[in-house]
Amino acid sequence: MKILEQEITVSKNDLDDLNHVNNVVYVNWIQEIAKNHWNVLVSDEIKDNYYWVLLEHNIKYLHSALLNEKIIIKTYIEETKGVKSSRIVEIFNKGTNQLLVTSKTIWCLINAKTNKPSRINDEIRKAFS
Repeated sequence: MKILEQEITVSKNDLDDLNHVNNVVYVNWIQEIAKNHWNVLVSDEIKDNYYWVLLEHNIKYLHSALLNEKIIIKTYIEETKGVKSSRIVEIFNKGTNQLLVTSKTIWCLINAKTNKPSRINDEIRKAFS
């Protein structure tokens, strides 16, 4: 399993009225790291022929993140089956290593030419394993 890890520093724009990271910001970070993981691991040819759509999103908010804290976001593919893939994203406080948020998302692979679901082929499966 290939893990992508990114670091973010919480900015004022990330905060809600309670002065901690807004839940919508976490969702955006989860979507962005998923996109980055795909872009880093697969060829341009694959990206030209396929794209993903989100089917399900389960997120657990465990602890808050505050202004100027350094955040580590990690993602990996848990399982692929048929046309679907489940992705795990974990968000940690870098300084304390405390798990802040965990997410499991289910994605469907789509053929870019037909705009219909496509079975996850070996080339794509191997890119993430």
